Amino acid sequence: MKSLKLLLRFLTVGGLVLLLLIPLLMIRGVIQDRERYRAMAEVRVSQSMAGAQQVVGPLRVVPWREERLVNALNEDGKPEVRRDVKEGYLLQSPATLAVDGHLQPGERRIGLYTVNVYEWKAAMKAGFAPLQLPQADGRIYGQPYVVVGMADVRGLVGTPSLLVDGVPRTLAAGTGAMASRMEGVHALLDAPGGALPASNVHLEMALAGTQTLGIAPIADSNDIAIRSSWRQPLFGGRFLPNAKTLDQSGFTARWQVSSLASAAQSQLESASGKLTQAPSLRVSPEGFEGDAGGDTAIDSAVVSLVDTVDVYTQVDRASKYGILFVVLTFVGFALFELIKRLPIHPLQYLLVGLALAVFFLLLLSLSEHIAFWQAYLVSAAACIGLQFFYLSGVLKSWLRAAGFATLLTALYGVLYLLLKSENNALLMGSLLLFGILAAIMWVTRKVDWYALGTELR
Repeated sequence: MKSLKLLLRFLTVGGLVLLLLIPLLMIRGVIQDRERYRAMAEVRVSQSMAGAQQVVGPLRVVPWREERLVNALNEDGKPEVRRDVKEGYLLQSPATLAVDGHLQPGERRIGLYTVNVYEWKAAMKAGFAPLQLPQADGRIYGQPYVVVGMADVRGLVGTPSLLVDGVPRTLAAGTGAMASRMEGVHALLDAPGGALPASNVHLEMALAGTQTLGIAPIADSNDIAIRSSWRQPLFGGRFLPNAKTLDQSGFTARWQVSSLASAAQSQLESASGKLTQAPSLRVSPEGFEGDAGGDTAIDSAVVSLVDTVDVYTQVDRASKYGILFVVLTFVGFALFELIKRLPIHPLQYLLVGLALAVFFLLLLSLSEHIAFWQAYLVSAAACIGLQFFYLSGVLKSWLRAAGFATLLTALYGVLYLLLKSENNALLMGSLLLFGILAAIMWVTRKVDWYALGTELR
């Protein structure tokens, strides 16, 4: 019973810590709202410009029509001869596909939010082997054509250039018989005899899109190369680059994929599914998942021009340490109160805790207008300055207030290092907690808690 008042004091401090979880959770809710608003801005840009792009092709398509006379029963159950008509198409993938292009990044702003866009200037070369057209009773083949699928045709900049065996071909909108499976463009070829001859297709185009580009390796042998001045690409899809370089000037990436390692050709033959469905990013609570950059309806090499750790991700990660800031500050106050015999009112605890929570709200609002490090510096300086001024009265000493301000400065500094060191954040955080616990245990190793409890009665 001697330590009842001491126990009540610690319970009061613990209750205040739990109470401060409410503003901290509210601030995290604001962060999530801002992230949703940014996602809405991305949708608005994709609706007004062009969304994420998925490129499938070039492919050769030969439509056919079959008419047969079949015996059937009419509505009265009497036999009759009916004309049965079927339509379909033959689809041929290239033997070789070489893709080379430059991804020029850009930005579009919707209010406070910046959305990453790009223009892909590409050259695609496809080599097709001869294709024998199977004969069937009543089957008539139509005019063949070359088709190139893309998720959003609005992204085409200017007029693409298509050469088939060195002869220019005129591109038209749509994908003909494949309209139910992909959006895109097509160009007519010469009418077939009993077979399509071998040919080479060369396509040059500029394609605009938002954030993400996927390229399907639909040939027997695929060589895809992309270069860009973007310095933080996210590679994904079902294939990662075989070779890549990342430096201050941007990145280069190269995929070499065989049909033996890809299901793209079998997916082309599938009877259902939209092949040009735009790649979608999977987002985890910590931001974009590392090498899971996009889901597509067909095996693809995907590259995304995203900020892998943007301001909202960093502020969200920082807010997770908010309760740690409050606990450490309150522990310091409690020890100071007990050891120095300086009473601190619970309302003063609460005001100091609220000042710590407001730091994260300041950080969020400022980082939408200035660089994150600048927002962090201004927010930390404002909160430390406020704490220093207030604690000089609470602790009845400018020197004591300066000591607490110095400890807060060190704590904010360590938090910034944690935010910037993604790979070592857990290790650094664990060492920080261990060091703080060791310091508290060292300071209080000779404290007689029973005697303190008696004095507080």
